[in-house]
Amino acid sequence: MKLRPTLALLLALTMAGAYAQSPADAGTGDEAPRKASTLPLKPSANQLQASQLSARFLTRFHYDSQPLDDAMSAKIYKAYFDGLDAEKVFFTQVDMAKFEPLKTQFDNAIWNKDLSGPFSVFNLYVQRAVERMTFARGLLKQGFDFSTDESYVYDRKKADWPKDAAELDDLWRKRTKNDWLRLKLAGKNDDDIRKTLDKRYAGYIERVKQLDSEDAFQTFMNSYAESTDPHTDYLGPRAAENFDISMKLSLEGIGAVLQQRDEYIVVREVVPAGPAAKSGKIHVGDRIVAIGQGADGAMIDVIGWRVDDVVKKIRGKKDTTVRLEVLPADAGVDGKHEVISMVRQKVSIEEQAAKKRIVEIKDGNVSRKIGVIELPAFYSDFGARREGDKNFRSATRDVAKLLEELKVAGVEGVVVDLRNDGGGSLVEANSLTGLFIDKGPVVQVRDARGQVDVQGDDTPGMTWSGPLAVLINRGSASASEIFAAAIQDWGRGLIIGQPSFGKGTVQNLVDLDRFTNGSNEKPQFGELKMTIAEFFRINGGSTQLKGVTPDIQFPKNGDEKDFGESTYDNALPWTQIAAASYKPVADLKAYLPQLQSSHDARTAKSPAWKLMLDELAQYRKMRDKTSISLNFAQREAERKQMDALQADFRARHKALDGSSALADENQDSLDDGLNPNERSLKAQIQQEKDAKKAKDPQVQEAAHVMFDAVGLIKADPKLAAEVLPYGGKFSQSATAATATTQPGPTTH
Repeated sequence: MKLRPTLALLLALTMAGAYAQSPADAGTGDEAPRKASTLPLKPSANQLQASQLSARFLTRFHYDSQPLDDAMSAKIYKAYFDGLDAEKVFFTQVDMAKFEPLKTQFDNAIWNKDLSGPFSVFNLYVQRAVERMTFARGLLKQGFDFSTDESYVYDRKKADWPKDAAELDDLWRKRTKNDWLRLKLAGKNDDDIRKTLDKRYAGYIERVKQLDSEDAFQTFMNSYAESTDPHTDYLGPRAAENFDISMKLSLEGIGAVLQQRDEYIVVREVVPAGPAAKSGKIHVGDRIVAIGQGADGAMIDVIGWRVDDVVKKIRGKKDTTVRLEVLPADAGVDGKHEVISMVRQKVSIEEQAAKKRIVEIKDGNVSRKIGVIELPAFYSDFGARREGDKNFRSATRDVAKLLEELKVAGVEGVVVDLRNDGGGSLVEANSLTGLFIDKGPVVQVRDARGQVDVQGDDTPGMTWSGPLAVLINRGSASASEIFAAAIQDWGRGLIIGQPSFGKGTVQNLVDLDRFTNGSNEKPQFGELKMTIAEFFRINGGSTQLKGVTPDIQFPKNGDEKDFGESTYDNALPWTQIAAASYKPVADLKAYLPQLQSSHDARTAKSPAWKLMLDELAQYRKMRDKTSISLNFAQREAERKQMDALQADFRARHKALDGSSALADENQDSLDDGLNPNERSLKAQIQQEKDAKKAKDPQVQEAAHVMFDAVGLIKADPKLAAEVLPYGGKFSQSATAATATTQPGPTTH
């Protein structure tokens, strides 16, 4: 699963503090800084070759291969402009009329290795973005009249392109006026507002000017890849390595999470046990001003650099030295710099690894422990596994270990939390299911030739054979859906939550460097994450479009209108095949009505559940808005209403669990008019920590459902025989079912 952010949004996120937690190539000290690109940007010879090579794979080996012709060119054309200017705030109808001939020329551009057309579009985008921000800065000098009755339509995805420069000017006048009004409503005076916005727009201009040919090529090729189906991507060399790290949850570097704040790259987080943490000299908020390679390499000034370029110079091979010149967090801009030398090491990204906790549920005089395992992704270190590393990292291994720890702690039920788990390794989906079934099929995979391969778990024994639930939502996709569907089809556990994403396709990574004549030490051509197959449930159905339907459903948040497989125009249709050979190990319908009844009764009178419903209703109401008034009096009245509503939410949260995440003194729930990188880093991080500590009503309710299930099982041996495997024997095998198969394609 993936979202498709526009380039404009990516730039905004960079300004607003999107942090770089993934590495790029090892820095050697001789890379040129990416200060300001020279227009016009031009494609490199490698990029031209990569575009043609990608086309050959996509037209021949894609699961739903389509010719690269005029029809596909029109799809690419639409996707490209959606990627650059989805909100239609940079280009005009005049611009689009000039670009109209390109609609049927992008296919020829790729086949003929002539990308002058797509690059001309990108170059004009850069020019327009700078012009628009410069125009906005000019408006700040005169200020605005907020007594007039006008509104600003901020959701422009379905809007027409502005007719001409005059209409575009008026649109940007309203955008800038809204930015000013947001700060004014937050209590800022005119001088502070003018300084804040001028700095913001100037920073945006600098980010735009740093866009280079790799950005242009990545955007264009992704437009082609995503036009074949929603989950095929082109990954440039940087993006490919980042994807690899997200799968293996490790990298070689110093263990520091970085983010852009103004012209500095700032340390946002120090990873425990990494070289930075062990040095004791790197702290949150420190600003990196220069980087040197080795013990005596020249220090390169990196003020004003893009965060990914700084990451590229800090990451590197294990046991090599990097030196950082740092301006400490508590020092002023003229403070004393410190030079810190560190030896790069392998760093584990534990934040994205499986985690466990125990939820104690008490109902009347009965108290039970329910284990909760949160799995953000189905990760696996394929490289270490291929090399025979007995300690290779994988989601299955981590979860198996956590299950053993939960058994020792005496839990009586387990909830696997897959909310917002967008997928990962197909192999891991199989092996993870094996922890909860004895052995048998997990998923059916059909390739482009129509051949079906039944994949599953061949290792006897279960790590957990007791009561089980899987918690999902709209963000649960791909491998998450394979796992949830298999658990449901086997009758092995309850599925709780919201219907899942609906991604039923399998992708594989194609390393384009392997198919070129050169032997490059560093990746030059990137990778294709290409759809090669479709997966089906063992009952023969598909999760494509439909997703997995929970046995006990939680309220939807309304995102299904804009988020999920069904929202893609080019999604594959739903189909079904014959069921695999298997027999469910239990029939959960035997106690599902009782569990549903208890759930309904409990949530009907639960203050926490009512608060969640009220917050969801408010979220849906705000999300459905597409325009906003630019009249101060009207906006002030709306803000007062929102203030009262948020104050009520904060008071109710505090009454429920004393959560400091929504304490009275913390007004972050109201719009302060600032971008994240304009707020205090320390306060921002603390708010995030407090929010994580707040109780999660959905996890609490899922755990309570398991509490009820355990109670019913213990009270009725006959029922236990129906809803538990092995005839209802409530025992846990000490054998952890771990995968022994070789790495296969990934779904993500």
